[in-house]
Order: sequence, then structure tokens, then C-alpha cells
Amino acid sequence: MFEIEATSSTPHIRYDEGTHTLSVSGESYPENSFEFYAQVFEWLAKTLESAPLFRLSLEVSYMNSSSTKCVLDILDLLCEASERGCDARVIWLYDAENERALDLAEEFKEDIDIPFDIVPVRGAAQ
Repeated sequence: MFEIEATSSTPHIRYDEGTHTLSVSGESYPENSFEFYAQVFEWLAKTLESAPLFRLSLEVSYMNSSSTKCVLDILDLLCEASERGCDARVIWLYDAENERALDLAEEFKEDIDIPFDIVPVRGAAQ
């Protein structure tokens, strides 16, 4: 089990072993994003070494630029795992009323070579 509780400036991060899904939800603008995400990178790198299947579910309503860089680094780890044979996929959930959130998801999707689903939802993570 891997879980980090949300704070006012950091997302809730939780791994569901049954579905092989790491969920990231809420807002992400910690004072030091690289420090906050370091434990995620470490856990993820270790987990992806032998994972045959992995899903990343993102439902982040806001992220600052350094958090954006950290998410790109996470996506890079997933792409590397995919190249080693892991069935990796990203599911990006966004508030259907927020066009900027859709634009951000589409920008991320352009940067990676693994399946990437963009799913509109009403009342996405706040």
C-alpha cells in the first residue's frame, strides 16, 4: 500500500493494488514540488521494475509549473516501463467545464507514447 494524504497544497496520492492504479487527485502546488514528489518517484521506480500492468489516474484541478514538471517525470517513468513490457496507461480526468484543464491534458498526451485517455467529468477534484 502506498498513500499520501492530501493537504491544502498537495494532492491525495493512493495506489490500489487490486486495479494496479496510482490515483493522484486534488491540487498540487507545494512549496517544493520536487521534495514532495521524491517519495512518489522512489516508490514508482521500484514498483515499475516488475509491474506487468500499471494505471495512472490523474484528477488534478490545479498544478503549478514545478508540479507539472514532476508529472512529466512520472509519465517518463511509465513510458520507460512500457518499453520494458509493462502495460501502462494514463487516465486523465478533468472538469468538463474547465477548458484549460482539457488543454493541459492534451499537452501531456502529446509528450508520451503510451495509451492516454482524457475523460471529462462534472465537478472534478477541487
